[in-house]
Amino acid sequence: MNKRTSTALSSALTATLVLGTAGCSGGRQTDGAHGKNLATANNGRVVGGTPQKGGTLTILSDQDFAHLDPARNWVVSEMDFGTRLLYRTLVSYKSAPGTAGSELVPDLATDLGTSSDGAKTWTFHLKAGIKYEDGTPVTAQDIKYNVERSFSPDLPGGADYAARYLKDAEGYQGPANGKHLDSVKTPDDRTIVFELRRPFAEFPNATVMPTFAPVPKAQDTGPRYDNRPFSSGPYKIETYQRNKKLVLVRNPHWDPGTDPIRKAYPDKLVMVMGLRANQIDDRMVASQRADASTVPWFALRPESAGKVLPRADVRERLLAESTNCTDMVQMHTGRAPFNDTKVRQAVQYALDEDAVVTASGGPAFNDASTAYMPAALFGGKQPDTLKIPTTGDAAKARQLLKEAGKANGFATKMTVSNGDKGRAEAVQEALAKAGIKVTIETVDPSAFYATIGDTAHRTDMVYTGWCPDYPSGSTFLPFVFDGRYIKDKGNSGNHSLFRDAPTMRRMDEIAAMTDARKATAAWRKLDGEILAKAPAVPVLVRRWPLVVGTNVAGAYGQTSFGGQLDYASVGLKDPAKSEG
Repeated sequence: MNKRTSTALSSALTATLVLGTAGCSGGRQTDGAHGKNLATANNGRVVGGTPQKGGTLTILSDQDFAHLDPARNWVVSEMDFGTRLLYRTLVSYKSAPGTAGSELVPDLATDLGTSSDGAKTWTFHLKAGIKYEDGTPVTAQDIKYNVERSFSPDLPGGADYAARYLKDAEGYQGPANGKHLDSVKTPDDRTIVFELRRPFAEFPNATVMPTFAPVPKAQDTGPRYDNRPFSSGPYKIETYQRNKKLVLVRNPHWDPGTDPIRKAYPDKLVMVMGLRANQIDDRMVASQRADASTVPWFALRPESAGKVLPRADVRERLLAESTNCTDMVQMHTGRAPFNDTKVRQAVQYALDEDAVVTASGGPAFNDASTAYMPAALFGGKQPDTLKIPTTGDAAKARQLLKEAGKANGFATKMTVSNGDKGRAEAVQEALAKAGIKVTIETVDPSAFYATIGDTAHRTDMVYTGWCPDYPSGSTFLPFVFDGRYIKDKGNSGNHSLFRDAPTMRRMDEIAAMTDARKATAAWRKLDGEILAKAPAVPVLVRRWPLVVGTNVAGAYGQTSFGGQLDYASVGLKDPAKSEG
């Protein structure tokens, strides 16, 4: 899934953020023999105890959502918000801190699905009694309709598991003019059957995606559905002023008896948008008056770490789970000069990962990355196949440029989210030492993915990232490097526009493997093989630091949603102290 790049950045503290780091180097310090990372003390824990029902939980944000429409929602934080509060999916993740939060559990469905025909056909049955905000029942046909509308050209940006796996879906353009997918069958209102073009044992994992949430046809407003998704979850939208304020109130027809996942503690959730990021950080640290019942939407800015880590009282309210998402510099492999492998390899060698880690808050909040897939997909530790120093090797980069006929270097442009400007400047400075002059173009995060997803008009470099939708290489490498799913508009994942026939053949071979252990080993090997072709440079894996208010309870970073607060379980210690 796309990784939201959100926090404002600048030069930040590094070794001082971790106690006992003397003797450590390379910006790779984590918990262990050399010292304890104070940022991770609450990992796997619930902060604030058990919430009480009621009150108003306020969320402070410096920007709006990219998408809330379930057919378009494929940004990790927004998926958490949408699927935990507004709409339900066939399957979801358990509400629990730590590794327990990665357990698949039925949501709309009665179980995790039943496969037949060698995992090419999957059948789900819906629970009885699930209703929308107007009291009408959720039906299998509504789920089929949302899967179909996810193919619509005017609804770009969403998860494309349906396009990748459904039988006879090639060329389908959505349900306009009454056209439907024969590979999604609804024999009755509570049964839905998916016919796949090839075996896919991990299909239940894919049904966590918002694509597999229900949308009743009568409520569909096309692109405007982003502003008012129709609720099948515990809350509904009362008001939504784009870039200003979103107010959620209880859905009176949500039945907790059908939903063991969502606790729905607050009576109301209010997101206030358009604030300055530094203002949000300072308010969360102070936690005064109404802010005691408040949480931040985006991660703590690196330069605010010095206000948090030295203070034990604030650290008690700090969450900092790993995002399990890899930040990357992706290069347009279809355009000169990046159609030359040596030029791309020069960027790999020129990049100073330590400088980017420093600009990202230092080793307390980040790990330099030596592979595309995060450590979780390598059994806990990324391999270092290229052996490039984390400070880079400008001399080697210049040599590669000379071999590519670019001895005098070249100029290029890189698009980044506003929040990643500090990281981009660290990249810019490192590449300049090798003779590559980078001009940075910043875009508001709410428009970032639409901008870089326009393949005809985007810049040659982008700074973005990717998160596995679940613990498998099949949900990482194919989405970032399979050239068969590149779109002209709304392109996701493969922002290097990498179209490499041997890589795609190998992906198909691995996907067909029935032995999960062999497939895992094969994905890991393929990661290194793609890395050698250098369509992108892995930079770092971040944590998602959040400081919550002193009246907030049930708070933990959901590991399946990139460390974002789990909105299924959070609430207030004393609802009477909140302000609505």
